[in-house]
Amino acid sequence: MYISIDFNSEEALYLQLRNQIILAIVRAELREGENLPSVRDLAERIGINMHTVNKAYAVLRQEGYLRLDRRRGAVVAVDMDQVKATMQLGETLDMVLAQAICKNVAREDVHQLVDQIYDRYDSYRS
Repeated sequence: MYISIDFNSEEALYLQLRNQIILAIVRAELREGENLPSVRDLAERIGINMHTVNKAYAVLRQEGYLRLDRRRGAVVAVDMDQVKATMQLGETLDMVLAQAICKNVAREDVHQLVDQIYDRYDSYRS
């Protein structure tokens, strides 16, 4: 798996890493059950902080692309239901955000609104 980080990009490093790992899964460069490099090894290999790699792995786990195993580390484990749900959410958000941008709603206002709604529903799960 080849990872290329653009240190001049405005996109956060952990997101660049996340995206490249997802692309590697899609391209079958990484397969179900395959181990990813350890956080330390990958950080050293591509020249970024270990916490950045750890954050990318955590996001990938939350999104259903990886599972974290105490013995094996990060393992490709694609939860297709979660991936489908995330893709459907992305499609829905695409239109909602396009409408918001047309109405000049600021990015910060969108983030705040999403956080408020998420917190409201998240309180039911506790």
